[in-house]
Amino acid sequence: MKKYSAENKSIGVFDSGFGGLDILREIVRELPEYSYVYLGDTARTPYGTRSQEIVYGFTRQAVDYLFGNKNCQLIILACNTASSEALRKIQQEYLPKNNAEKRVLGVLIPAAEEAVERTKNHRIGVIATEGTVNSEAFAREIQKLNNKTKIFQKACPLLVPIVESGEQNSKASDLILKDYLNPLMKKNIDTLILGCTHYGILEKKIRKTIGVKVNIINEGKIVAKKLKDYLRRRPEIENNISKSSTVEFLTTDLTDRFQILGSKFFGRKIITEKVELK
Repeated sequence: MKKYSAENKSIGVFDSGFGGLDILREIVRELPEYSYVYLGDTARTPYGTRSQEIVYGFTRQAVDYLFGNKNCQLIILACNTASSEALRKIQQEYLPKNNAEKRVLGVLIPAAEEAVERTKNHRIGVIATEGTVNSEAFAREIQKLNNKTKIFQKACPLLVPIVESGEQNSKASDLILKDYLNPLMKKNIDTLILGCTHYGILEKKIRKTIGVKVNIINEGKIVAKKLKDYLRRRPEIENNISKSSTVEFLTTDLTDRFQILGSKFFGRKIITEKVELK
């Protein structure tokens, strides 16, 4: 990647921590020509146990920063909690008043669409944070697409801390995953949505637990393909994004762990800068 320039008009990717790097990796793989800025709010992660008001406030601060300080033209909320708790208000209230010509998109709807397309028995499982599950956002979007579908959700509050601490390969993670997934398997689901970006790094372990017959919906690849189609259909936005093949990485709490785990999520070494949201 070339060195980032402040003159770039970028695509922003925001997450509460590391998980969105999995989304960004797939986007860059699919669309390498654009300029990107990644922002992880690691100082305040996880978002999944916080109130809707707090999640909206944190997300708005990130959107303000990416629009105002980094010249982003389009922002992807890679965080499912932010997508379920804050996206609608940002799209309906914030953007018309502040940045009407720009766009903020989420990851939840593309995942829901893919799950409905792939299910055969119309029984879909969702694992996500408490905030995402309590919002009923996945259930709502899936029902809009097919109201005959049964949705079975499971909050998994321990998975984000496991991933953020780098313990995803521990024996404890195996036991915790079995505890979370077994109730869903008993519901005879044929499709499972990984409803948190952090869970992508656990996909192989999840596959081992649920077997080969269940479709796994990992948001990274889906969001990348949907974004490619979105930009193709909206040249007024696509033409305004710099094609400089750059990626800038920002975090609200710069630690050695972010550098190490972030590099694993993204698939190659990253250099990160600390910023403050307010």
